[in-house]
Amino acid sequence: MSTSSQPMLAVQGLCKTFGGLKAVQDISFDIMPGELVGLIGPNGAGKTTCFNLITGFYKPDGGRVLFCGEEITGKAPHTLARRGLVRSFQKTNVLRALTAFENVLAGHYLAARQSLMDIFLPRAHVRHTEQKVRESAASIIDIMGLSHRINTPASVLSCGELRLLEVAVALAAKPRLLMLDEPAAGLNSQEARVFGQILQRLLGTHVESMVIVEHNMHLMMEICRRLVVMNFGQKLTEGTPEAVQRHPQVIEAYLGKASA
Repeated sequence: MSTSSQPMLAVQGLCKTFGGLKAVQDISFDIMPGELVGLIGPNGAGKTTCFNLITGFYKPDGGRVLFCGEEITGKAPHTLARRGLVRSFQKTNVLRALTAFENVLAGHYLAARQSLMDIFLPRAHVRHTEQKVRESAASIIDIMGLSHRINTPASVLSCGELRLLEVAVALAAKPRLLMLDEPAAGLNSQEARVFGQILQRLLGTHVESMVIVEHNMHLMMEICRRLVVMNFGQKLTEGTPEAVQRHPQVIEAYLGKASA
């Protein structure tokens, strides 16, 4: 794990407007090496838009994003993935016709890109790379607790298993910073608890830092070191889970104003 005092991710004054809607307004926060940070807020707060701005799916109208000290504002998602910033999506995007193992193999494409000559005339180093990729895929599947499903088509996996597989595919790209968008959606309380434990084990061993957007507040309070709270496109507050859940504006955002 990096011990640098430099933020792994620095979000500085991000803004995005769609028509007359200010979806993200002057959002700033840092993610330090070794942190697992939650980005939370009510529905429509702008969390996923913020994710899309950071990861290159949207271009901001203002502000900038730095990754490991280098500006990455508006760069293409595949460029960011090669640099170590990898994200997931709200809906699982695994390939349903492939097995769990084949999905994770496909996720290794960043590390195992080959030329046309390598494909048609594979040399020793290419065969060595392929073997390493297969070993890595099997190891990731084991880490995610899916070894018993390694040869099972994704189409028959449970919701919880699909969520684990999606993270496995993201890990195959060897991220430094892993950004997960509602990874526990559809999970019951037991599945969410196990999922959270696995994410905590990944931190510092397979990924340096994580940012998670999630509506499961119990999970976020359990696993996150720090929370950034958004509401109506703005940053409401940030701090430890204990401090955030006592913050009057956070309580109001989630529960509304108390009746007079």
